[in-house]
Amino acid sequence: MAKVTVDIRNNIISMLSNGQSIREVSKKIGISKSAVQEIRTKYVPDIPKPPPGRPRKLSVQDKRHCVRSVTSGRVPTATAATKKLKSEHKTNVNANTVRRALKEAGLKAKKKVKKPDLSAKNIKERLQFAKDHEDWTEADWERVIWSDETKINRFCSDGMSWCWMGDGSTLQDHHVQKSAKFGGGSIMIWGCMTSKGPGFMCKLGSTLDQHLYKEILMDELQKTIEYFDLDPTKVIFQQDNASCHTANSVAALLGNQSFDVLEWPAKSPDLNSIETLWAIVKRRINEFETPPSGMLELWERVETIWNEITPETCAKLIKSMPKRIKAVLRAKGGWTSF
Repeated sequence: MAKVTVDIRNNIISMLSNGQSIREVSKKIGISKSAVQEIRTKYVPDIPKPPPGRPRKLSVQDKRHCVRSVTSGRVPTATAATKKLKSEHKTNVNANTVRRALKEAGLKAKKKVKKPDLSAKNIKERLQFAKDHEDWTEADWERVIWSDETKINRFCSDGMSWCWMGDGSTLQDHHVQKSAKFGGGSIMIWGCMTSKGPGFMCKLGSTLDQHLYKEILMDELQKTIEYFDLDPTKVIFQQDNASCHTANSVAALLGNQSFDVLEWPAKSPDLNSIETLWAIVKRRINEFETPPSGMLELWERVETIWNEITPETCAKLIKSMPKRIKAVLRAKGGWTSF
């Protein structure tokens, strides 16, 4: 080792003690790395070695800032968090670096869930509904006939489809959910569900207005009550707040029936268990190997699937109502995971 003065040696020891690497000290002092290593070994052998590899670009504080920004909703994506770091903290890193930091914190990127836009009034009504029905038992909910309309597409119905693929696999027919440029058409359906099984269902040949809806109530709904031999005085009918449901003539018709009508909060599909039943139907539609040749075949498939739904499936969905009510209470009237 070349002769090193006491002052230089002390300076090297100080720099090493402050966590600087041998490479950094060698470059700043202007002596070889081996000389610095020898001084380190001889005079300060107990100093912890700095971690190997390139220093992390994000400090602990930077990582916390990214996590807070994303979880609080101030920034929606890792890319936005990256820009925020650069503008506010002058930290210039790649978005992938921020993504790794978010994953290290236990966060996962997920597809946003579609939910209705809830106003303050909607939230208040949902919360009040949950409070009013907090003490309802499964037996209480089993009295309800659940109803709703839904649209089923010929191609790519709204229900999610899944497949298994290995890394680097080539897409095969069974990996793809095929779609048509103009959607391929769709059908609108009204249906209802009881704790004893699915009720009567019908295809809507035209736009559902109050006149057609009254025909459905007097036909499909009444047939459902009769088919399952339900006591009308113990039945509770559920419908949402679509304009055709709340028309004066519809209200007058329902008011003359033996069954009660459940007061329903607006924008609450998560509370309607038949929504989950529709999702099951759509998922099974997507499981066919080939798409339907036309609207008639699509309707035939829907009818087949509807008739295959078991009473156990319907009962299980309705038994989830106490959990749905608790979820609304926990969310204080806001969105739930249902």
